[in-house]
Amino acid sequence: MSTVWLRAFTEVARHGSFTVAARRLGWTQSAVSRQIASLEAALGGAPLFDRLPRGVRLTAHGRAALPYTEAALDQLTRMRRELTDLDGAAGGLLRFGAFATADAALVPRAIAAFRARHPGVALAREEGFTRPLLGRLLEGDLDLAVVSTTGGPLPEDGCELHHLLDEKLYVAVPADHPLADEPRVGMRQLADEDWVSGSPEPAGTLLDAALRHGFRPRIAHVVGEWTAKQGYVAAGLGVTLVPALAAQGVRPDIALVPVTDEGARAVYAATARGRARVPSAEPFIAALRESARLVDRHPKHRPP
Repeated sequence: MSTVWLRAFTEVARHGSFTVAARRLGWTQSAVSRQIASLEAALGGAPLFDRLPRGVRLTAHGRAALPYTEAALDQLTRMRRELTDLDGAAGGLLRFGAFATADAALVPRAIAAFRARHPGVALAREEGFTRPLLGRLLEGDLDLAVVSTTGGPLPEDGCELHHLLDEKLYVAVPADHPLADEPRVGMRQLADEDWVSGSPEPAGTLLDAALRHGFRPRIAHVVGEWTAKQGYVAAGLGVTLVPALAAQGVRPDIALVPVTDEGARAVYAATARGRARVPSAEPFIAALRESARLVDRHPKHRPP
């Protein structure tokens, strides 16, 4: 059913006149009459207007049809407005995921900046590990994922990777640890330490670094939550590796010492290759890059 018919019908109904409706629409009166006749035919042939000596009046069929016509035109207007907002990243929904330490500072700062510029966009966020997040991205459940190279290189066959930063790596030690006052440390110097880790196996975690340097770390405590890990370190129960994204959230009774012989972990925003991105993805990636420039600018290396 043509929207032109609907527009003609509502204008005639509103003004009670083919002549006025034609003037409002910028058409000829005969054009308005043709559109009304086409709509009447499409609806079964019953007249929608009684023709009066001066103007027209809705018939019973016309009165029944008017609310539906107005609702249909209103819905179309809303649809056009929403699509326009999407094109300008002014509305819609952005679904994204991020690994846990990205939520310490990188993601919250990006969200704050993005919302200030695009308040009409709704954000749906979830936390997870890099590999599952990439899986959800490729399945279409996420529009964007903040991921890292912890556990190895990232696949690029189905993803587009937008580089955000290369993270430095630190080791967190108790305040009275012999290495606490060192300006830097190498991974081999940590071979005899007890470790606090989120997993009993080093593979696929930050402790991959130990394996690359030829020793298997002695994991004394498996602790998943980051603030709890700090508590174990502060109590002298072990040491743990800390990426730069989490460096500014370290408690004051432990020390962070840079690990100098370990390559930086790369962090990316990933989008699905070959799939149209939601318009809000680009400005959100820009906000992530702005936030990334602030990471590790003033890390807290020493306890007071």
